[in-house]
Amino acid sequence: MKGMGDEVMVGSSMTAGRRRKPPMIPLTGPIRNVWDMALIVTGAFVMALAFNLFLLPNHIASGGVAGISIIAAQVLGIEPAYTQWVLNIPLFIAGYLLLGRQSSIRSLLGTIVLPLFIYITRDIPAPTTNPLLGALYGGIGVGLGLGIVFRGRGSTGGLAILAQIIHKLTGFSMSVCVSLTDGTVILLAGILLKPEQALYALIGLFVTSKMIDAVELGFSNSKVAYIISEEIEPMRQAILNDMDRGLTKLNAEGGYTGDERTVFMVVVGQNEASRLKTIVRSVDPEAFVVISNAHEVLGKGFKLPG
Repeated sequence: MKGMGDEVMVGSSMTAGRRRKPPMIPLTGPIRNVWDMALIVTGAFVMALAFNLFLLPNHIASGGVAGISIIAAQVLGIEPAYTQWVLNIPLFIAGYLLLGRQSSIRSLLGTIVLPLFIYITRDIPAPTTNPLLGALYGGIGVGLGLGIVFRGRGSTGGLAILAQIIHKLTGFSMSVCVSLTDGTVILLAGILLKPEQALYALIGLFVTSKMIDAVELGFSNSKVAYIISEEIEPMRQAILNDMDRGLTKLNAEGGYTGDERTVFMVVVGQNEASRLKTIVRSVDPEAFVVISNAHEVLGKGFKLPG
């Protein structure tokens, strides 16, 4: 039986013909810390490549200390890695003093290695000088790298620390604080470089945010379905036996009638959604069905946590 819920079949927990996978060992203690450090370093390297291949050559300052370093490189001719180190060090110290040791120490590694990787990869030739492509692929690369860093429970320092400080001192939401800091950098790019560059920077910032969400929430194509039917037992048996999926029975109450209802929650793969709808219609053509995307599914029959 694939899937997991309150209602399960007795017997094998996997589809016939598939061997049970050994359980994954959760990452804890020193192993987890080493894994987190590896993710932070990997994410920082991906960000450095995106910076040098797409953002810097096309002068796209899409927020953060990296954006400031691009402006400084164009206006003052300063090496971007130097600018990032100079700005990140006082920001890290301020974060350590105002936000506490635990919050700041995890950003130390990213703060150090990101400018280092930017410096090491600075001579790699850019694959494009088209600013739109630079904004799109640069945003994807930075978002992918940041998402990996966040998966490692770290950060790359920079204006994210400043946004946290503003959030703590003013009570503004983090989204507002991040928008203020990144928006200021993009505005400076529009003034000191060209207004067109600020527009490209906004595209890059948007793509970055979407890519971070994708990495953090997962790329799962699974679907979650909620089914309301009067044919409770036939529906349950059809899903368990014909779909070979687990399900969960939720007790609900009709908002208009006040009648008690049973809602089945079923998680299926994308390629199984059409089959589920066919089975539901065959059992109860009047059933009410809601199917939506599930960004990430953890558990037996899907991705194991750990």
